[in-house]
Amino acid sequence: MKYSELTLRYFESAPGAGVLSGADAFRGAAGSRGRGTWVQFDLQVSSGTIQAARFQALGCPHTIAVAAWVVEQAIGRGVRTALPETLEDLSKRFAVPVE
Repeated sequence: MKYSELTLRYFESAPGAGVLSGADAFRGAAGSRGRGTWVQFDLQVSSGTIQAARFQALGCPHTIAVAAWVVEQAIGRGVRTALPETLEDLSKRFAVPVE
């Protein structure tokens, strides 16, 4: 499969990969490791604003690239803010195939 330049850049560098801990860190996960796609997001929050974000992911390069981009975009946003883009827009941005 040929990946877009953006997908390759975020997949290869995986900025924001890792975990956060502490009283001000919150964790959420989705997917299934057994089914081959899983993502965990850790957020460090202060006064309702995301101060730091990290992710761990198991999946295809698109999954890892999008997760890395999302944590990068999360810094400075309010915790109640929706994703920076719709899922459809993220799919287009990273040229995610339908399957």
